Amino acid sequence: MAMQTDRVDHELIRAAAHVAATRCRGDNHTMAAAARAVDGRIITAVNAYHFTGGPCAELVLIGTAAAQGVYELDAIVAVGDRDRGVVPPCGRCRQVLLDYFPALKVIVATNHGLRTIPVSDLLPESYIWADHQLDTGESTPLSPS
Repeated sequence: MAMQTDRVDHELIRAAAHVAATRCRGDNHTMAAAARAVDGRIITAVNAYHFTGGPCAELVLIGTAAAQGVYELDAIVAVGDRDRGVVPPCGRCRQVLLDYFPALKVIVATNHGLRTIPVSDLLPESYIWADHQLDTGESTPLSPS
């Protein structure tokens, strides 16, 4: 079970809800995300829905943050348009967020209210992409378990 961290960042939720209410229009943009950079800045983004699998708001936010020179995020939240409230990241976003920001905190809605949990708790026994990349040194054969 996921553990709640110290606090839920309501300012971040308000930022995402504002973007969802003012920038999400029609079926192309239905989710907004907001993240807090380690320096305190808030970055926002919306999804780009497309039947071919357009990027989720969390993934657009990663690119938006990088375009603004932000490469370290502390916390993230996604909010649905039409007052749907906080929505947890999909499986693909969970994996990407874990690979980019292993210490990231994610705000999610649970049966017990809003919780802030480590992204790693969203993917128990997760695959860590960086752990499975070939290094430039000699390879070591796998030993039997």
